[in-house]
Amino acid sequence: MAAKPKPVWRLEVGDEAPDFELMATGSTAGKGDTKRKIRLSDYRGKKNVVLAFYPAAYTPV
Repeated sequence: MAAKPKPVWRLEVGDEAPDFELMATGSTAGKGDTKRKIRLSDYRGKKNVVLAFYPAAYTPV
């Protein structure tokens, strides 16, 4: 029997990040460049990727 996948909110240091997709404009963000979709899986095994989360960013806390 295969192990159940771990819920995303239960990730720990060293766990592999789940795949996700987002809109990106690259280094020209906000300068009228066209947006394109990128996925984490586009870089898996090709480049190092650092994921940083700022849950209180842009909030009046």
